[in-house]
Amino acid sequence: MTQWRLLRGDVLVGELSEYGCDQPYFLARFTPGPGWESVRALFEAWAALRGPDPDGARFVALAKPLQDLELTLAPVDGRQPSLQLFKDCIVRINGSEARLRY
Repeated sequence: MTQWRLLRGDVLVGELSEYGCDQPYFLARFTPGPGWESVRALFEAWAALRGPDPDGARFVALAKPLQDLELTLAPVDGRQPSLQLFKDCIVRINGSEARLRY
């Protein structure tokens, strides 16, 4: 399974290690890095999104600040290209668990 580095520029936000699949998501363990605290509240708020959101306004209000960070996922082995969050993939982090869709 693929291992990823979640980056904000050159700062390591955390690492994701895929371990399974729950279509359409890949399941991963998340290990925080030095840049995690600066983005943690945004990911926690997004992970807490539940219930109906008919017009998508709640989703946008929570996802837009994350998108503005221009985070990328870089594969540890370098065999795949880096992915930009909300352009090439979506990552939801909840504690030590992550769900990745690309």
